[in-house]
Amino acid sequence: MAPKRNTNWDPILLTSQIVAMQTLHYLTLSVLIPPLLSLFAEATSLNYEGGAASVGMIMDWREMAGRPTVRGMHREGGRGPYSWAWSGGKKVGYGWQADRWDGQQDPMRGWIIALCWLIACSADIYYLYVLVRRPRLILDFALTLVFNHLVLTTYYSASIPTSAFFWLVMLAGSILTVVVAEQLCVKREMSEGLSVVPSALQFAILR
Repeated sequence: MAPKRNTNWDPILLTSQIVAMQTLHYLTLSVLIPPLLSLFAEATSLNYEGGAASVGMIMDWREMAGRPTVRGMHREGGRGPYSWAWSGGKKVGYGWQADRWDGQQDPMRGWIIALCWLIACSADIYYLYVLVRRPRLILDFALTLVFNHLVLTTYYSASIPTSAFFWLVMLAGSILTVVVAEQLCVKREMSEGLSVVPSALQFAILR
């Protein structure tokens, strides 16, 4: 007879697993995004918006979507080169000239962040395989991670994501994570279930 599984709902365990998954996902992004942006993104606009290590590169959906995040470009007296702009409630870029940055977003930046997100989703497969383990919970945890990110990025950017590219990346990352992680967990459960443990009677016969 198969051993009984413990099906008791453990909110502390579930909460800790959710927090661990979210933390590991963002930690992976924070390791990947800054060096890749420093190498491949356009430096002037990147530095103007806080640099490669800015939290917004992870938390602001507009960065992935290629949307401008700097609002309200101002000119001294309404004429001449740009003098300053506002971003995240703070005055940024004071003294920058229009010939150094025209306010256009670097399209390469969005592709780099999207690639890093998909790589982080690939890393999530391992995290789910180790932390969650049960195939029937993989979908729940993967969608919870994406939902939490949507809440956080909406709060950070003060706007609901409206980019089709952003939603496509979220969908592709979720599908990749769920399909592969579920398959790996199912294979492990099948291999563990097929292992034969010798009974006490068999030990007695062998003796």
